Amino acid sequence: MSVTAMRSEETIASQTDHYFKRTKALVARYGDREVTYAVFMRRPVVFTPKLMVEGLNAAAAERGVSFDIDLRHEEGAWVGGGEPLVYISGSLYHLVDLETLYLQRLGAPCVAAYNAYSMCRDLPRVAFLAMDARHCAGAEMAEMMAYAASVGSKAAQREVGAIGFTGNATDATAHYFGNDRGLGTMPHALIGYAGSTVRAAEMFHETFPDDPLTILVDYFGREISDSLEVCRRFQDLAKGGRLSIRIDTHGGRFVQGLGPQESYAVLERHVPEAVRQYRSEPELRYLVGTGVSAAAIYHLRESLDAAGFGDVRIVASSGFGPVKCKVMASVGAPIDVIGTGSFLPERWDETYATADVVTYGDKPSVKAGREFLLRPKD
Repeated sequence: MSVTAMRSEETIASQTDHYFKRTKALVARYGDREVTYAVFMRRPVVFTPKLMVEGLNAAAAERGVSFDIDLRHEEGAWVGGGEPLVYISGSLYHLVDLETLYLQRLGAPCVAAYNAYSMCRDLPRVAFLAMDARHCAGAEMAEMMAYAASVGSKAAQREVGAIGFTGNATDATAHYFGNDRGLGTMPHALIGYAGSTVRAAEMFHETFPDDPLTILVDYFGREISDSLEVCRRFQDLAKGGRLSIRIDTHGGRFVQGLGPQESYAVLERHVPEAVRQYRSEPELRYLVGTGVSAAAIYHLRESLDAAGFGDVRIVASSGFGPVKCKVMASVGAPIDVIGTGSFLPERWDETYATADVVTYGDKPSVKAGREFLLRPKD
């Protein structure tokens, strides 16, 4: 929901819950009252109010009224489940039909920001790229998720000095990360089009000679041999730290040269304690399973270093959400950059923000069981 849409009475009427429109008609008939809404969520979040506030202010300006928006926390603050996030005061007639729209702009970004914060906090020396746009349900969601990633990232930067999110995939939301344009080099389709991993690298470098080169190496299932071939072809870039290898192997197979036994052996060489403690099934899969496991990343790093390409960076992608990042952090996986869209909320029911009226005029009143939302006397 764009700010422009919240200026449009036609859009508001078509996209708000019908019972809010009926309530608005009743208030128009029986008399308006000043009210205060309390907004909260049922789980811990990182507070991301900007888009909600912009939408409310746009609607208020269109209607020639004003709302008192009392943010109870700073942007980027951790907020516990059930704690009021914001109090919104104003005319019931002008507020009641906006609830659907402003809650849409708050809940999901708060959860996505929490996930982004957790990932950046757990891997503070890793740079992140927000590659979520193609997983979003339209441009409005993509904007909310980019904003969320930037807020969560800044919170981790403040708290633990994390590198955090340094960019994203699209020009439209690059400004949230302080950039003029989106970042990224090539999809798998270009490797298939070129016919070989090396040829795809050559085509990219010939077309964009001044840009650093990040090459995908899993298309043909030859992650190690193709990585080394690209490094040998572009030795100057490799030695200058301008070449990165992106590993994005899907979960249907092991990285070249690995299987269960070999994966355990890799971790035994580098982090022998990694699998000697209790691990859940998902954690064990992230360590020694198929796809981009910790063993796969160590295996790639080991191969690059042995061939004299210690300055080549590793970009990891494929399923890097909060849990996978925590596992990678626990074993010090040698990752330089993570490309991720997996900070998006997995459970959408956790993103539901709720608004309740807590005062009518000067009288506190809230439905039974929600007394914790009553506004404290400042």
